[in-house]
Amino acid sequence: MEVVRYPEKLSWEVLLKRPVADRQDLEGLVGSVFQEVGSKGDEALIEYTREFDRVVLGSIQAHAAEIDSAFREVPEDLKEAIELAYENIYAFHAAQRTPRVKVSTRQGVDCWQEKHPIQRVGLYVPGGTAPLFSTVLMLAIPAQIAGCREIVICSPPGPDGNLHPAILYAARRCGVTTICRVGGIQAIAAMTLGTESVPSVYKIFGPGNQYVTAAKQWAARLGVSIDMPAGPSELLVVADRTAVPDFVAADLLSQAEHGPDSQVVLLTDQEEIIKPVQNGLRAQLSELPRREIAERAMAHSRAILLRNREELAEMVNAYAPEHLIICHREEAYLLGEICNAGSVFLGNYTPESAGDYASGTNHTLPTNGYARQYSGVNLDSYTKSITYQRIDPEGLKKIGPAVEVMANAEGLKAHARAVQIRRTALERN
Repeated sequence: MEVVRYPEKLSWEVLLKRPVADRQDLEGLVGSVFQEVGSKGDEALIEYTREFDRVVLGSIQAHAAEIDSAFREVPEDLKEAIELAYENIYAFHAAQRTPRVKVSTRQGVDCWQEKHPIQRVGLYVPGGTAPLFSTVLMLAIPAQIAGCREIVICSPPGPDGNLHPAILYAARRCGVTTICRVGGIQAIAAMTLGTESVPSVYKIFGPGNQYVTAAKQWAARLGVSIDMPAGPSELLVVADRTAVPDFVAADLLSQAEHGPDSQVVLLTDQEEIIKPVQNGLRAQLSELPRREIAERAMAHSRAILLRNREELAEMVNAYAPEHLIICHREEAYLLGEICNAGSVFLGNYTPESAGDYASGTNHTLPTNGYARQYSGVNLDSYTKSITYQRIDPEGLKKIGPAVEVMANAEGLKAHARAVQIRRTALERN
């Protein structure tokens, strides 16, 4: 890791910049893929899968026999682990249910709000170098709890043209209705526009690389909602001498192995922690099967030495990390000051990977600084709130004059008349 000592604040923006692809190139590619999928449907999905994934698809949807086979192929210990994760994720998200809110704003004026599930949702599950069946749990469980009628999953096929058995197993466990072996920009386009095999949806969820993120933002232009701009994974660790260096190194590498465009950052106000962490990185990196990917990610990651706790909090808020680990003597102060983070992990025995899999919190989180204004996926992500009101004659008498005055002041005479005509009718009776 590059070490940067006591950087001036004017340099922070450049120092904390994420690795990104050329946006103009992305826009052109995304637009052309959407156009082709819109005009050719499944044919375009098959063509793009051959071009981008080097896979020739037999069929796009996974069928019942294939899913049944997955149940036999998944090892029992993995099934047990998935079940434990399912129970924890379900418990945490079920606890997020909120009751109907009802208020009488005036006598005779009743207002209430109810949450209803989004009927059709699309879940993007990254694949490629790692079959992320854990993302199936994170996205499908809250959809299941919310009561979404149709849950569509798209995930890129492996080299054999099939989906990993654990993805199929987790999808059925979570009540997914349609499973499609298609990934990348073309998958987002398919869930946006609909094809012969992939249903169109009202909202798209899920992490992905920069291409998937750009595609989701394109989908939003076409009237399909998205959870958030969730791109390449990132982790920021705030540590001092109270942290265990090998633990910190392991956490940094756990994110670096996601992909070459991932980024990890170590912040500290005690230089003594940096060298032991670097030693841990070197030792552990040599043992990783995904060493090459992690090394490429580490090339644009860094350790930053700051002066005090105030600068630590300020830099965390400026970076707004997807994942934040705090192993620091000033934990209480930092928690009071930090307001920009996707998910926070506290202490030496709370690895970020626990949140990725089985603690119960959701691992689909805002990246690239979007934690300043976005939340991670939660139960409310799968619902929409509808407001209701009922006004009786006495209530209309109480608020009607104010409505008329305000409508007339805005020059909206028909608005005023809609109240006036009712008030006149009441006065006649």
